[in-house]
Amino acid sequence: MHRTFLYDVPAHWLAVAIFCLILLFNLLGFRYRQRQFRKHPAHPPQGLGPIESSLLGLMALMLSFTFGLASSKFENRRNIITEEANCIGTAILRCDLYEDSLRKLFHQDFKQYLAARIAYYDAGDNEQKIQAALKEGNDYSQKIWKRAAEDSYVLEHRLRASQLIPAVNAMIDIVTTRDTSRLASVPPIILLVLAVLMLIASFLVGYGQKGKRNLVLIVGFALMTTIALYVIIELDRPRRGILNLNLEQHKIVELKDLLRY
Repeated sequence: MHRTFLYDVPAHWLAVAIFCLILLFNLLGFRYRQRQFRKHPAHPPQGLGPIESSLLGLMALMLSFTFGLASSKFENRRNIITEEANCIGTAILRCDLYEDSLRKLFHQDFKQYLAARIAYYDAGDNEQKIQAALKEGNDYSQKIWKRAAEDSYVLEHRLRASQLIPAVNAMIDIVTTRDTSRLASVPPIILLVLAVLMLIASFLVGYGQKGKRNLVLIVGFALMTTIALYVIIELDRPRRGILNLNLEQHKIVELKDLLRY
């Protein structure tokens, strides 16, 4: 997985940086207007009016679009984890169709498989640990698949095999879906464009102020836009930060109860 510099920077530091830059650009816009007034006192600079409103509207639209994108990706990841828990649970329960000797062998493999899937989430953003967990999980899922496939060759066992094999197949497929959703983050270029629009909007707000600066308006604007951007970044990083998928992942951890015999 290719990572950009922004991806590795903690979300709260990005929020602090953008907050300070918004205040700075607002001050620059205000100072620039004062400079223009001193240079041309007979023709004082006019407010931007509709242009300022249009650009602020564009920033709000871009902010709304990015927030919706990050939110939908977060919700998709949540649904996939729940679906994976259901797939694994179904496969484990269908092992009860087998006699005790074979069922215990399946359960042993499923214990190791569950441990690998739990390690996959616990790895956080450590790509090496993630890939190691994926490989380990794949090894045990193939072992389960092979055992079920071999049993299907026995004529009198085909009925139970026909129940377990589709469940194991769904369990294997959902791993690819989940890892793809992990990699599908908000494109960095969108976050960069959004940050640039915020700074331009801050400059325009500063330029449009006449007389004494309204600090309440300035700080309020900076705070609101920064919080919105911070939430977007947090939604896009569910493996770290305050917005995570721990509750959904716990559904997979709870499947250990099905393997106690």
